[in-house]
Amino acid sequence: MQSAPNLILVGPMGAGKTSIGRRLADRLGLHFVDVDQLVVERAGADIPTLFEHVGEAGFREREHAALASALTGDGQVVSTGGGAVLGAENRRLMRERGFVVHLHVSVEGQLRRVGHDRNRPLLQRPDRERTLRELAAVREPLYAEVADLHHDTEGLSPGRATTELIERLAVHWQRGAIPTANTP
Repeated sequence: MQSAPNLILVGPMGAGKTSIGRRLADRLGLHFVDVDQLVVERAGADIPTLFEHVGEAGFREREHAALASALTGDGQVVSTGGGAVLGAENRRLMRERGFVVHLHVSVEGQLRRVGHDRNRPLLQRPDRERTLRELAAVREPLYAEVADLHHDTEGLSPGRATTELIERLAVHWQRGAIPTANTP
């Protein structure tokens, strides 16, 4: 069983990071932090507006700052954006400050869940399926690299996915501080 101060959710858009994350936090008595929401609150603008004005690179800078700030706390379920794993420093912070769960869903599942969403800038392209496949090709290896646990949400309601994940976490994760070099 691995001990870590936070539970961190990574995965593609539509995997359930926010909906499952809120339920996990509630059921485990932890604080819920949505990194995308932190970015929006700090910027005073929604994500499509940020992408329009500062581009993806500007958004990723803000995402990194929000993630780093969130991970200074303990006792949290932290929902990251789908692209948060793109930054090596983000991956390092996640591994150091939490138990990382990769929530997975297929491209077909993503299309069912978020295929018509207009608030996802990377999906505002003619061929959404192709876009999702290209994103998956780059990001899936990074999710696997950072994850302590892989949890497939395909075909599951958020409630069922949460219940199954809690059962698995009982075996794999224990909330607690990460030992430091000064700790015996």
